[in-house]
Amino acid sequence: MLKLILFGPPSAGKGTQAQRLSKKYGIPQIATGDLLRAAVAKKTPLGMKIGSYLDSGRLCPDDLIVQLMFDRISKSDCANGYIMDGFPRTMGQVEELDKVTEIDLVLNIVVELEALVERAVGRRICGECAAVYHVKFSPPKAEGVCDECGSALVQRDDDKEHTVRNRLRIYTEETAPLVEHFRRKGNIIDIDGSAGIDGVFDQMVEAIERREG
Repeated sequence: MLKLILFGPPSAGKGTQAQRLSKKYGIPQIATGDLLRAAVAKKTPLGMKIGSYLDSGRLCPDDLIVQLMFDRISKSDCANGYIMDGFPRTMGQVEELDKVTEIDLVLNIVVELEALVERAVGRRICGECAAVYHVKFSPPKAEGVCDECGSALVQRDDDKEHTVRNRLRIYTEETAPLVEHFRRKGNIIDIDGSAGIDGVFDQMVEAIERREG
């Protein structure tokens, strides 16, 4: 049984690492955003409640998010463990989680915020085929033009500097008390997020093996 939480700011590569860990250890990645969208799309009673909050631009209350997450981890594919990606987000959610289960390990991806700003703000997406580029790290052959289909590249609103900095500020404010909570419990490991995709993954695997050993 391996129960993991992945923390990491936007653009830190949390989703990519969760997918790789899921494949290696044969346990599901549980992303809060995916669960929310699926519940709303299926129009379950819980999904309809959540949809009413999302439609009005309000944050979902902790009890609804917790119920959604606990419903998911009770499924049979979670019998050997799971990776929580995007949960918990608040101390209220942490307190509810503590009542239900003990998390084995929290992997906290640490990245310089300015590096994350550069990573996000430089990202460009093809409006037609959705190919992804970066003005500095993986630029197209011709500026502003997709190598694959020749369409114009665009910067998503989510990647505008003001939006990126705001998301990072909110993440830092939200997550700091959660990180401290798990530090007190002694089950959190900081991961150097500047080490590249493979380097970050190797650190995570080493932390898990050390914990299990």
